[in-house]
Amino acid sequence: MNPKVDAFLAKEKKWQEEFKKLRQIILDCRLTEELKWGQPCYSLDGANVVLMHGFKEYCALLFMKGALLKDSKGILIRQTENVQSGRQIRFTNAQEIGKLEKTLKSYINEAIQIEKAGLKVELKKTADYEVPEEFQGRLDALPPLKAAFDALTPGRQRAYLFYFSQPKQSKTRESRIEKFIPRILDGMGLDD
Repeated sequence: MNPKVDAFLAKEKKWQEEFKKLRQIILDCRLTEELKWGQPCYSLDGANVVLMHGFKEYCALLFMKGALLKDSKGILIRQTENVQSGRQIRFTNAQEIGKLEKTLKSYINEAIQIEKAGLKVELKKTADYEVPEEFQGRLDALPPLKAAFDALTPGRQRAYLFYFSQPKQSKTRESRIEKFIPRILDGMGLDD
């Protein structure tokens, strides 16, 4: 038990009972307990396996490589269509957790085996993302912009392509692109 997680749980108001129950189940699976991103995180030999986190309507157990789990009970949730690796199991009360204890341990142990085997989730490559025509036009017209964009990390490139592609109207896409051209030229990502 990590004292930082003890402090986290002592401050938790909404999901304290649920987190304590989840913590007990996870620790029974012999993972190392840490506090990462402000949340209790459980790892195996330094690799994150599962994370507990709370939201307004539910608390959840997030499997970092959940996309690789078999999910025989059909309880894993992909938070959004853009999440590639992680999967959640959501709870609204401690009784739900208690009923699923055996299943949760099974899923956690499967996640541990995935980590031990060194399996990786095959993530979409930057080339798999569509470049909006408005952005492609700007890249073609401004060689310094293309050079700066190409110099960004693949993750930053994907974030921009995703963000620029979201609006349905061309006018909105163009507005977003114009707003972020200076950041791209400065070598910065969307959220830097």
